[in-house]
Amino acid sequence: MNTGTSPIRVARKTATATTTALVLLTTVGTSAGHAASTANDRAPGARTVFVDASSVPADALRGLGKALPYAEYARSLGVTSPALAAAPGPAPDGEQDLRQECATHAAQAKAAAGWIKSRFESCQKRPFDLVLRDVRGTTTLGRLKFDQWVLGFAYDGSRRVDYLASIENIIVQPIPTEDATKWRLGQHFHHNVNASESDPDPQVTAPQTTERDELLGVWDSQPHWNLAYVSPDKGPLFDQGNQQRVFSTVSMDLSASSPNAAPFTEGGGVYNSSVRYDYAGKIAGKFQGTVFTGARVELVMSQADPAVNESALHIYDALNRPERTFPSWPGKSVPGTKEPLHREVNATKIDANREKSIGECKKVWGNYAGSGLQCDEYPFASTKEGSTKGDTRFSVRLIDGPDNRRGGERLAAAYTLNRVLGGDAFYMKITN
Repeated sequence: MNTGTSPIRVARKTATATTTALVLLTTVGTSAGHAASTANDRAPGARTVFVDASSVPADALRGLGKALPYAEYARSLGVTSPALAAAPGPAPDGEQDLRQECATHAAQAKAAAGWIKSRFESCQKRPFDLVLRDVRGTTTLGRLKFDQWVLGFAYDGSRRVDYLASIENIIVQPIPTEDATKWRLGQHFHHNVNASESDPDPQVTAPQTTERDELLGVWDSQPHWNLAYVSPDKGPLFDQGNQQRVFSTVSMDLSASSPNAAPFTEGGGVYNSSVRYDYAGKIAGKFQGTVFTGARVELVMSQADPAVNESALHIYDALNRPERTFPSWPGKSVPGTKEPLHREVNATKIDANREKSIGECKKVWGNYAGSGLQCDEYPFASTKEGSTKGDTRFSVRLIDGPDNRRGGERLAAAYTLNRVLGGDAFYMKITN
């Protein structure tokens, strides 16, 4: 059964790269200054500035030199690329597979949030096309293209999220008198904690290095670096009602510069990643973990699967042909596709949903004891949209008992595989 996630991974050790030329240290809950800079903040003597190529007239791009991969350009000048003081640590397992999948979701992957594959994997591949101009906008000095990658890995079993960031495929196109080996790019990460949504005393520990600002030659020779954000826990407190949930956002600003350049003003918030750390206990499967909150969680069932075909047909009818379901009323609709369901974890409320649904089945079909059939309900008893919600937007049907049980088992598996906690949203997908 496809639950909308990749296989769950255990936490891995990911070293953080040691980098040089670090600038503008960031702090929790604040935005990096690169995005806030304006033309009025230009350093004294600034004569040039990088701008997005889309803002430059096409005729202003004529007369540039030949566009070359950075390594080829540097060789033509006899320049050897400088190296980092230390190489980055090993990438998380599955990095290559995620990169390949990310490339096939280009439209989503270039957004600030990137493409969120599952609650445990996300990626951004964002192309940039910048032009270096004089501050008056009258002279074009060069063009710079590159891809920004950020791969995100959250973990079922660990309060940790890893990011593998890089700048790749650098293409330069300077005029003959401009030296692109002196151009720089920077990635500047910062994070904040949403205390109002989190449980008491939420904490996130950032990596020692959160910024990397380098010459193009360094990025070209060492494009990757790793960051790990961790939320410390206080041991198991879930029996006391504290799941130690921490809602946090990791963001990144991009900087681009050259000697005597004004600050690049268009690089703020080019990447954003929202995560939740928890220590929810057995209700989530593994006792603790981290998820990307922007992921769409789906429970997928197939009408062609003999193990759950009756459950799947019932849910399909409820979602798409509600006039065929009971209780019946004009204009009936049932949530689960456009409107999400939300997990209910209160045992008393779950039992009340089941009891009401069984009563509805008996109203329609009478006493079905000994028939081998069971009362199937949708939305499920373990959702806040269950039959006791009061809006009668639910359906009951007698179906084969083993089929009903297997459908419930798959729902329970989807909860734990996706770390669906109480109140978390999820959707249904019924296939043929």
